Amino acid sequence: MQAGTQNKKLKTSSKNVAGRGVESTSYQNRFVKGIPFKFDYEASVESTEVVKIKSQNELFIGGKFVKPQSGKYFKTLNPATENVLAEVAEANSTDVDLAVLAARKAFATWSKLSGHERGRYLFKIARIIQERAREVAILESLDNGKPIKETRDVDTPLAAAHFFYHAGWADKLEYVVPGRSVAPLGVVGQIIPWNFPLLMAAWKIAPALACGNTVVLKPAETTPLTALLLAEIIQQAELPEGVVNIVTGAGETGANLVDHPDVNKIAFTGSTDIGRRIQKAIAGTQKRLTLELGGKSAHIIFEDAAIDQAIEGVINGIYFNQGHVCCAGSRLLLEESISELFVKKLKKRMQKIRIGNPLDKNTDIGAINSAGELQKIQNLVGVGKTEGGEFFEPNLTLPSKGYFHKPCFFNGVSSAATLSRVEVFGPVLTIATFRTPEEAVLKANDTPYGLAAGLWSEKGSKIHKVASRLRAGVIWANTYNKFDPTSPFGGYYESGFGREGGRHGLLGYLEVK
Repeated sequence: MQAGTQNKKLKTSSKNVAGRGVESTSYQNRFVKGIPFKFDYEASVESTEVVKIKSQNELFIGGKFVKPQSGKYFKTLNPATENVLAEVAEANSTDVDLAVLAARKAFATWSKLSGHERGRYLFKIARIIQERAREVAILESLDNGKPIKETRDVDTPLAAAHFFYHAGWADKLEYVVPGRSVAPLGVVGQIIPWNFPLLMAAWKIAPALACGNTVVLKPAETTPLTALLLAEIIQQAELPEGVVNIVTGAGETGANLVDHPDVNKIAFTGSTDIGRRIQKAIAGTQKRLTLELGGKSAHIIFEDAAIDQAIEGVINGIYFNQGHVCCAGSRLLLEESISELFVKKLKKRMQKIRIGNPLDKNTDIGAINSAGELQKIQNLVGVGKTEGGEFFEPNLTLPSKGYFHKPCFFNGVSSAATLSRVEVFGPVLTIATFRTPEEAVLKANDTPYGLAAGLWSEKGSKIHKVASRLRAGVIWANTYNKFDPTSPFGGYYESGFGREGGRHGLLGYLEVK
């Protein structure tokens, strides 16, 4: 299909956006309600009937939207168009004080509610996310730049799933640590990144509330809109005032939350550098801490793997969400006997990747989240070119406007190369080879990180033997980037500590007696 023809169809058919055609079958089955959707590709997507974005967005404190004490606002952009989506309130230390005070006041009653009652609220939030799924998915794509098929089929369903899952735990906390009693910690400060804005909010808020804590959440500066939409959903679910508070802003807002003396725990997902600063800031206090940081994960392909399936796994492992994934399979390790064939097939497959408008359901790779992040990726690719190795990028045309970067890889890269050591956080893959499983393990573990790894082999015994020797918190076999709220997620070393999801994730929000 020619580009002009494709755009023409987008103007006349709602089936091409947010999925109402054959490809959206799973979407229709998964969600309770669809919302009629009209979309003109050439019109401003911000003014569609589905997503009505407020020109000025306030803080969410004590169950209400309130203006910031400073009167200051900052802009949030659509990275695919570079257009301003909205202005968002910038919280200062006074706003954070008010949010923590509201959370502390709400804790007195929320913590005493029965688990059954807390679970009902969480269940209701999950159902409303499902009902407003189309609105949520489109807004996430607009503010973040990721393809609609990811926000529609991955992020939004998983966000609802986390609330559903933890609703079930709320009245069963005595089984988290059998034989021991547990109690909530108190007020939890949560700081989330821009790569999965809504999902990370659900990932953190749901277990905290299930355990009886109250929350002050600080979303990323570049992607605050779905967190504020979640605040609307929380209002709609009639959650008691102050149980969840959302303060928007930049690094200073997050620092005010970390430093606040009446916060009992900090849960942070983001860069390793910021994680180190937070750890130093709370040293000597009684605050609990969970850190989920960066990664440089190995993706190991053995010669007995199903090659074509493994190719798809590699594509998903590194190019999903533009490579903005902390556990991305950014270091590909190929058994030497299949390396030439695998690279040849990978190049051919990459030529079919579609990059462009995030609201087109055919798009595979959307926009990089910000100009600064794009510059960082470009700089690191430049370093990779100077250090050597075969550089490959497919012959794709990038949109003339917006922050876009082609998927690419460097073949024949040593473990000492910059791109093998530094988290790029973009669609950049390095490739190296190994001859034996022992060498594969050595190369996979040759990193300061320890978040994730992937293995491809038709032999179960080999998978279990190699997996047991990998220093990674999450290991996938014959798949990659599959997430489930029932499974704990987290890493070691420079990738942080603590777990989120599953029974283990509840421990970070409970005092075990």
